[in-house]
Amino acid sequence: MPEKAVDDVMEAAVGAHFSGLRLEALRLSSPSSPSSPSSARASAAAAAAHSNGAVYANGTAAAAAVELASPPAARQPFVIGVSGGTASGKTTVCDMIIQQLHDHRVVLVNQDSFYRGLTAEESARAQDYNFDHPDAFDTEQLLECMGQLKRAQPVNVPIYDFKKHRRCSESFRKVNASDVIILEGILVFHDQRVRNLMDMKIFVDTDADIRLARRIRRDTVERGRDISSVLDQYGRFVKPAFDDFVLPSKKYADVIIPRGGDNHIAVDLIVEHIRTKLGQHDLCKIYPNVHVVQSTFQIRGMHTLIRDRDITTPDFVFYSDRLIRLVVEHGLGHLPFTEKQVITPTGSVYMGVDFCKKLCGVSIVRSGESMENALRACCKGIKIGKILIHRVGDNGQQLVYHKLPMDIAERHVLLMDPVLGTGNSANQAIDLLIRKGVPEDRIIFLNLISAPEGIQCVCKRFPLVKIVTSEIDYGLNEEFRVIPGLGEYGDRYFGTDN
Repeated sequence: MPEKAVDDVMEAAVGAHFSGLRLEALRLSSPSSPSSPSSARASAAAAAAHSNGAVYANGTAAAAAVELASPPAARQPFVIGVSGGTASGKTTVCDMIIQQLHDHRVVLVNQDSFYRGLTAEESARAQDYNFDHPDAFDTEQLLECMGQLKRAQPVNVPIYDFKKHRRCSESFRKVNASDVIILEGILVFHDQRVRNLMDMKIFVDTDADIRLARRIRRDTVERGRDISSVLDQYGRFVKPAFDDFVLPSKKYADVIIPRGGDNHIAVDLIVEHIRTKLGQHDLCKIYPNVHVVQSTFQIRGMHTLIRDRDITTPDFVFYSDRLIRLVVEHGLGHLPFTEKQVITPTGSVYMGVDFCKKLCGVSIVRSGESMENALRACCKGIKIGKILIHRVGDNGQQLVYHKLPMDIAERHVLLMDPVLGTGNSANQAIDLLIRKGVPEDRIIFLNLISAPEGIQCVCKRFPLVKIVTSEIDYGLNEEFRVIPGLGEYGDRYFGTDN
């Protein structure tokens, strides 16, 4: 594999009062019975009480059991729906969220892209069409595109020409799979099928006068319309549609943002909630002692490099060492500390903390030895023990050798093995440490990648042991290898794979 920098690799209807689009349809149609289907996937959202910057949350977290018996599927993206009245500041809120989630892949999908195109005859009478009505959108195509994105497949999103009132037939915007998908539009909460795709629903609430002023400015400057036509359209279609369709959908929101993009407190809380959700694997909800290092483009880039089968051994070692150092630092953060006061060179007092002194490392030979240098670099003069376990098939292990500090029972132990597969070797090692007098809650197991089956195996037998990893992979194959995995880590790291 040629040398390359890491940066090169990282790269239901609600209260419907009319069903037609034409103005005459509004006059002739009779009212239909309102319905109010509830969202099937309401997410819990952070809520803050603040006199002028409040976020209101009315969602509840669904307690969904995770099926661990079957191989886990690829992690789905986090889908956020952003709704609100016309010119309420939805796009501004979306841009602020995207800007703050700079270390994740985020894409924005606009409901406006899925307007139905008008024929030449209909375009001539465009002033009699209600573009704020649910029937103005091609919801089926929107569902198809969102379904593909949720399956981590790229899609071509149509481009709508607001001056010609039709789609650009030969132009599309390609949207690739991402960590976060933001679906924005005035009626994204109207259809229950669309709502069910969302992990979080945000309603941007802005005063009607402000929204009207913004709409006049937008439509005259960006869409080539005159003020009188904008006001006429607002009075005949926009305001009635807001009252009939947009405002009733507010009840489906998990979070309501008053004052839109001006409410920085609300946006900051939402971003923190999203970061928490992105960094939390489903297994972390079941086993609270499982901790995954927060993913960034740097971490993902390093994983891309070390998982590449064509990488050279020096590069594999270099980027593995970088990742190991991050895992070790994260693991050290789970150790107890005591407050300590020191005097700085300026004569000032600094209130800090003192590190845990009674600490040692234990590596599971031989792959675990690759993690020793990172631990020594972080903890000066640390004692390190070794455990050798001979594998017999995939279900049985035999303890062959161990050399541990004499006072290990008095220490916190960082157990090291880069790959947690079936969990059988880890259980043998943890069992030995406990028999040597180490309390279960003083053991922290460090690894680069983990299989869900291994996590389940360890956590069920030793629920107080903490597991710190940089990524949780999909699972094990029929040969009990982690997929997508790293291959034979020890051979690749020590150069004995040829």
